[in-house]
Parts: sequence; structure tokens; C-alpha cells
Amino acid sequence: MHIDGKRRGNTLADTLHIPAHVRLWVEEIAALCEPDRIYWCDGTQTEWDRIATEQVARGSMVALNPEHYPNSYLARSAPNDVARTEGRTFICAASKEEVGPTNNWIAPQEGRARMQAIFKGCMRGRTLYVVPFCMGPIEAENRVIGVQVTDSAYAVLSMRIMTRIGRDVLKTLGENEFFARCIHSVGAPRSKGEPDTAWPCNDEKWILHFPESREIWSYGSGYGGNALLGKKCLALRIASVMARDQGWLAEHMLILKVTSPENKIHYIAGAFPSACGKTNLAMLDSTLPGWKVETLGDDICWIRVGADGYFYACNPETGFFGVAPGTSNKTNRNAMQTMRSNSIFTNAALTEDGRVWWKGMTDTPPQGLTDWRGRPWDPDSGPAMHPNARFTAPIEQCPSLAEEWCRPEGVRLSAILVGGRRASAVPLVTEAFSWEHGVYMGATLASESTAASEHDLGSLRRDPFAMNPFCGYNMGDYFAHWLSFAQNEQVDKAHMPRFFMVNWFRTDENGQFIWPGFGDNIRVLKWIVERLEGAAEAVHTPVGNVPAKGSLDLDGLGMQEDDLVPLMTIDRAVWRKEAEANRNYLAGLGARVPEQLRDEQDALEKRLRA
Repeated sequence: MHIDGKRRGNTLADTLHIPAHVRLWVEEIAALCEPDRIYWCDGTQTEWDRIATEQVARGSMVALNPEHYPNSYLARSAPNDVARTEGRTFICAASKEEVGPTNNWIAPQEGRARMQAIFKGCMRGRTLYVVPFCMGPIEAENRVIGVQVTDSAYAVLSMRIMTRIGRDVLKTLGENEFFARCIHSVGAPRSKGEPDTAWPCNDEKWILHFPESREIWSYGSGYGGNALLGKKCLALRIASVMARDQGWLAEHMLILKVTSPENKIHYIAGAFPSACGKTNLAMLDSTLPGWKVETLGDDICWIRVGADGYFYACNPETGFFGVAPGTSNKTNRNAMQTMRSNSIFTNAALTEDGRVWWKGMTDTPPQGLTDWRGRPWDPDSGPAMHPNARFTAPIEQCPSLAEEWCRPEGVRLSAILVGGRRASAVPLVTEAFSWEHGVYMGATLASESTAASEHDLGSLRRDPFAMNPFCGYNMGDYFAHWLSFAQNEQVDKAHMPRFFMVNWFRTDENGQFIWPGFGDNIRVLKWIVERLEGAAEAVHTPVGNVPAKGSLDLDGLGMQEDDLVPLMTIDRAVWRKEAEANRNYLAGLGARVPEQLRDEQDALEKRLRA
């Protein structure tokens, strides 16, 4: 085993002072995993080109047509490695009560012993890549630095898109300064004579988080957030615990900027479960003249209270890991432009001329497709791409990117949205009565599950603040943490973000969407902004304030006020069942659910009886 530097053109380990505690830790992991080589990543384009070229030569990735997708590649995962492995994801806190009923738990000592045993020798015959990375701008006071060790070249290339990696990160990491320790392996070493061409993974998969020591151990999967440990694992599961301890919020939220014709600016965060339109909303192409939406982030949002008492949000990532199916120039032109170069596509179909394709990109599939498993596509054998096919693309290529997207202190929030896929019951947009009522809305958020999770498609699943798979501690304590900001002495109570629930997915009796969505969602954002500014009317209902007749801008939409009635109607009988389901859900979370949420539950039921 050796530092693989001079032989392959990387001299980072020799030319840059690596903090001793980082080097020692890497050596300890290498001694456990027994790789043939250790490679320190410097984050340069030269490095990207070399690693990508090696993967293409091995057959692990496909280089796309450079005329259409320069410097871009297609990766195909194993059929058993296509989504988050929530059933094999654990939080190793001191007690089961601390992680709560929404998380899987293993005692820290047991979890560590299990990982030590399973990682023993798992990288024989492979390269151990060392990826120093930073979540948030490197110069930001509240950045979080991590070091990921991995035997997956796909993870290295993707981490370069999604985070700040390499030389600059190590330069800024001081001696003995904290860093999150992230250990990843695709699994057991290859058998002798086994070709190193297929997507590596293992039937046995484990993702263990150690909140107290800020460690992550991920084994057996090379897919997405299972392998890119800076993403959901660190930026949400571990960071949510850090945020609880330090008085901030780490959330599964988009961040966008809305500018009115009068040049008034509002920043809005939004919590949506995966594949519920989060990326489309973050990159919204406005259909209203004079109204502009710009992108700051589509997935992760860290929120802190500033010295002035306002809430400030920042996106700690540098890229998008978006759901591909359904994305097109009609639905999200900005996303299509973002992924035109320097991108990685996972489990998409391949055209004869070396481009990617997925359902919804065009009205009809092109001829001669190769499916996501690398076979000539037969429509009778299933979809050409996997339903959870993804694109990984640099955020700086986004045409709608706001110039302040990486401002170290973040941007001042005006509103927080929560929303999921609901075919019935939930109105198009509902304003919360108070901060506490808004937290109740987020805490009881329900959505029809999607291909990004392991649950049955279409089944209704409770997903509080879209954090059910990502909150690293007891959900009752998480709700209490949200509620605590209303009593926080640092907070300017007059300027706390206002809560709104949205639902783009209401359907008619024929199962057709009533609201056109996509770029026309600016009309809902306009109403929200006007509510923030005291310029739009609302009707008080038992579940919140909804737009009054004539207050939602329908100009040029082809809809009449009567068409909005199904989108705004509150069916009390349906909502009494909804409230009962909410009560049962909160009761199932145990005694740590705050009394304030139980009070909000009682208040909702009382309003529905009135």
C-alpha cells in the first residue's frame, strides 16, 4: 500500500501540508480496509478528466456525445442499487429513545463493531480515494468540513459536482480542527478474475450515522445519497443534530428568490419530499410578466438566526442531484440547460447518437434506445430509464442562478413553504395562522410516495417537513426545536418567516391535474408575496387562510374563478378524517411530541366542528 501520487500525476499528499489528525485518520481507515492504493483528491479538472477516462475505459461509465453533452457521462447502477436504502439506514445514538420511532437504531458500540468487521479488507484490489470536502462556502464562518474516504470513482466525480473538494479545503482546515469523518465502500472486494466493469455494490447494505462523533459509515451501495456522504448523510442527518445542539436548522428545502415588477425581493424556502416538484419550483420559469424567480438551491437549506434577529438561509451544496424523468424543456427549461455539460447521468436511457433520454423529455421515445441496464430497449420489458434516474450537474451552470446563492451569511427568509403530492383534500395554497400553526402544518405533512423511496408508489406517507428519512434524532424533539424559535430571545418576532402549505397535485374526477403547475406556480408565489406585503385578500378557513375570490392572478391562464373552487374548497368531512389521521400520527410519535402541537391539533378539530 502506498500514497498513489507521483505515479499518477497527483502530488497533493507530497506538496501540501495535510493536518496530522487527518492523515492519521486516513491511515487508520486504510489499515482497516486494505486498499492497494491511497489517492488524495485535489479537485482539479485534470483529476476529473483522468478519473472519468479511466472509468470509461473500464466500461463503468459511458462518455456522452461531446457535441450535445460535453464532458458528461452516463452511469448505470445495479438493479438492486437504485434508491435510498432507508430500511438499512441507522442512527447510532446513545439510546433508542433519542432517535425516536422514525429512525432505525443500533447502539453505538454494536454499530461500530459491526462496521469494523464488515469493512475489514473490503477495499483489496481497489483504490482508496480521500475526498476533503466543504459544505457551505469555504470562507463562511459556519461551514462544515468533512473528509470522505471511498473506493468509488463515481462517488469522487459526483462529490466534485455537489461539494467544494480538494486542495482549497485542506488549506483552510487547521490543525486539530473538527472534520466530519465519512467512510464509504461499495462492498466486498471482487473475486479473482471478476471483471471490473460492472457497477460495484453489495447485496448487504448498511448506512450508520454516529451523531455524537459526527461519523458516517456507508457500506454496499454506490448510489446517490448512499455514496455521496456530504449530501443527505452529513448535510441533513448529522447536521440536524448539530443544528439542534447549536441553535439552527438543517432542512430538506429549496431556496428561491422572487422579484416583483416593483423590484421588491423576497427569499423563500420550501420543504417537499423527493420527486414532488422541488427542483422545478427552485428553477421556475415565470409566466407572469415582470415577475422573476431565481435559484439558490433545490434540496438542502441551512437556516440560522442572524445578529439582527432575522432568519438567514444558505445552500451548502454546489450542484443538483435531480430526478430526471418528467424533466423537459416544457417543464423545466433551466434544469435542461444546467445539465448540458460537465454532468453525470445515472440510470437514464442512451440514444443511438450518444445522448441521454427519459420519459417526458420528448413526446415519444427515439428509436434504437439502450435501456438503463445497458440492453437494447424493448418497450414490453419495462421503461427505458429507471423511474428514479438522476442528473448530477453543477449549480453554476444554472441559467436562473441568483448571484447571492453562495453568500457566506446566507439570504434573509420571508416565507417557508411545505408541500407534497395530494390528489385531494389539501388546497392549492394555505397560509398558516401563526408560527406554531405553521410548524403543525410541517409536522403533519403527508405525501404520496415516489420512486426515490422504498415505499409503494402512490401510498400516502407522513413526511414531516420532508425530513422523515433525514432527521437524525427524535422527531418530537425536532418539532420542539422548530417551536423554540418563537421563544428565542435572539429572534425578531415581527419578522419571522410566514408559513404556507402548497399542493400542485389536486386532481379532478378523471384523475387529471386541475392546476397547470410549473411556470404558472408563480401565480401562487405572487399571492404569497402579496400576503407578506399586506396587499392580497384571504378567506379564513378551519385549516388556514386561502386566497379570496379574485386575489389569485389568472390573467392569461385560461382559467376562470369557478375553476378554482375545487382547489380552494375545504370539505369538512374529509378534513375531520385528515385531522384524525394527524392525531393518530402524532400520538404514534410518543410522549416527546410538544404540547404546543397537541394544542394546535385540538384547535384544528375545534374549528372543523364549528
